[in-house]
This record gives sequence, structure tokens and C-alpha cells, in this order.
Amino acid sequence: MLSNILTISSKCFFALLVVILVDFTPISAQNLEIDSLGFETFTIQEGDTTYQMKKYFLVYLKQGPNRDQSTEEAAKIQEGHMNHMNQLAEDGHLCIAGPMGDDGETRGIMILSVPTLEQVQEMVDKDPAVIAGRLIMEIHPWWGAVGSKLH
Repeated sequence: MLSNILTISSKCFFALLVVILVDFTPISAQNLEIDSLGFETFTIQEGDTTYQMKKYFLVYLKQGPNRDQSTEEAAKIQEGHMNHMNQLAEDGHLCIAGPMGDDGETRGIMILSVPTLEQVQEMVDKDPAVIAGRLIMEIHPWWGAVGSKLH
């Protein structure tokens, strides 16, 4: 449905194009830097515009192996999960998150602004839904242009 399609700013579109078209192996060998907070970054020039690319982490929230809790227990776990997500946002780590629009195995996504995979793993391991086995989280590094946004 057309109303469900996100429009993307030209800056965000370019960042997505970079992710699709660029082989990051040469970039990481030549231009990769670590900023003062420990984030991996690189810059790319397009005409008179310079884009700073930063490594974020894309997390898929998937159905876990233990989903047989009572309705009341599942609601309590979900409340804890949402509290955990809200805390990640308050701490400045959660960039965006949301549930999927279908009832498939993947239940939602989030993008975290955290310097290392190990830190992301520590954060997701504290989620009450992960602890209960209702969710498992699949983590992938993801490059985005700093300042890009959804519309």
C-alpha cells in the first residue's frame, strides 16, 4: 500500500545507495577511523557534499523458543521489554525501533548507536523478553550517514 512506503530524503537515499554499492573492505583498510567515543566511521565525498558514515547495529527481534507463557506472564514480559527499550532510548543508544507489520518470525527491529558488538550483546542479553526466551535477537553491523532520518 502506497501509504506504507517511507519516503527518504536525498541524503538518506544516498546513504542507502552507499550501503548497497560500496565494498567496505577497501574503505575499512584505507579510510576507517575510530572517533573519540569509540565508534567506527569513515567519510565519503559526493560532489560538494561530504557524508560521515558511522557503524550502528541493526538488531532483528525474532520469535524465541519459549513462547508458551500465560497471557498474564507474556504481558508482564512485554512490559519489561518495553521498559528496557525505553531505557536504551533514554541512555541515547536506541536510534529507532518498531514492530513488524505482519505476524512472521521477525517481530521487530531496532538500530542501536553503540561502539562495539560486545556492548550491543550485553544490552540485548538484559532484555526481559530475551531472558524469558520469548525473543532472540540477531545482530548485524550497519553503516548509516550521520544525520540521516526517516520521513
